[in-house]
Amino acid sequence: MVTVIGFVPRKNQEGEKFYSLILHGGITIIQSKQSGSYYATSRRCSIPSTFDEQTCKSMIGEKLQGSIQKQNCEPYEFTDENTGEIVELNHRWVYLPEGASMEEAIFEGDPQEVLQ
Repeated sequence: MVTVIGFVPRKNQEGEKFYSLILHGGITIIQSKQSGSYYATSRRCSIPSTFDEQTCKSMIGEKLQGSIQKQNCEPYEFTDENTGEIVELNHRWVYLPEGASMEEAIFEGDPQEVLQ
């Protein structure tokens, strides 16, 4: 189960505005590779929508069946907003509807939607 926690305006390739919903997958406990200490984090991702701004606002708090899963991708740089540290990542977090497999999401969906 994931929760809609917000939304952001984006532009498509033609420059047209649309909104992406921000999804939260709950708390996960991770062990730091550097210190060995455990910390709490959450899986988040965004998915494009056809909703207007008012509808997006009304969606906040809605629960969706599914989960947020790790998907491997080409390496890219990411800046940690809290520390300013730049790290290289080779994965993204993607929403996977309940009952769907990662292969279905990749091969049957729009590749741009999966990677957003």
